[in-house]
Amino acid sequence: LQRLRMKFCLYIPVGNVTPGEFQSQHAITEMTHALEQANIDACCVTDHPAPSAKWLHASGHDALDPFTALAFVAAASSRLQLQTSILVLPYRNPFITAKAAATLHVLSQGRLILGVGSGYQEAEFEALGVDFRKRGRLTDEALETIREIWQGGSIVKKGTGFDARGNEPRPAPDPPPRIWIGGSSDKALLRAADQDGWCPFFAIAHHSKLNQDTGIQSVDDLKNKIDFILDRRCRQNRTDEFDVNIAFSSTDNFASRTREEADRFIEDLEQLTGAGATWVTLKLPHPTRAAYIEHVHWFSEEVIKRI
Repeated sequence: LQRLRMKFCLYIPVGNVTPGEFQSQHAITEMTHALEQANIDACCVTDHPAPSAKWLHASGHDALDPFTALAFVAAASSRLQLQTSILVLPYRNPFITAKAAATLHVLSQGRLILGVGSGYQEAEFEALGVDFRKRGRLTDEALETIREIWQGGSIVKKGTGFDARGNEPRPAPDPPPRIWIGGSSDKALLRAADQDGWCPFFAIAHHSKLNQDTGIQSVDDLKNKIDFILDRRCRQNRTDEFDVNIAFSSTDNFASRTREEADRFIEDLEQLTGAGATWVTLKLPHPTRAAYIEHVHWFSEEVIKRI
């Protein structure tokens, strides 16, 4: 097999509300140890502080607070990187986001990857008192403000809902967390080119129309969008490292745990590497915590060790 340069991020199912299975310190510690033993590069959690009940009970999913959940993961690990996938920037004051992210980054010794986006669930915006129509502007404002905060020193900046007149938030981590942009819209690609990475997801046939409309449609589609981002960075004389983390968001990955499934996935990885992806995110089956851990170890043996 050709040796592939690919990193792996796995969803850690701390949002699953099955009683006694996933939402405890012991459960998080056990799953985190399994991820580190399997040589997984990172784990990720998502962000839904007030999801629509209709969405939640139809095709949605629960989520713990991402910074709190990842802090428990950080405390139980020493190497595993911690990704928010994705944190909805307009939901929070950028000073609060910068503080929470910097705190987790410093206490984990530089392991946070801040995956962010503009959000899409209008009912959630309404519950949080944020204007859904302004989410794009709020996202850009937050990105700019968070970067300024992390540079350290006094901040003089007025924005939507805040007015800093010489405030100095700390810590100011050096280096700061890497920022990856989620989504596949034209605006998301432009934002990604200005940051440290891009974290889109493949559209899944049996998921919602929104998923179909906003997800990556094919490897060729992925390559074209990566080429667009890299061309823009080249024209801006950006030579720093840039990550592309493509997510397979279905829980159907490796349901049977066969060698044939692993072989097909390794073939997929070769295509993704050729398209320019540097990371892959997977959501493994997790009917129970024990089953999740078994899938993690199987993935390590049948995929990671073989490439």
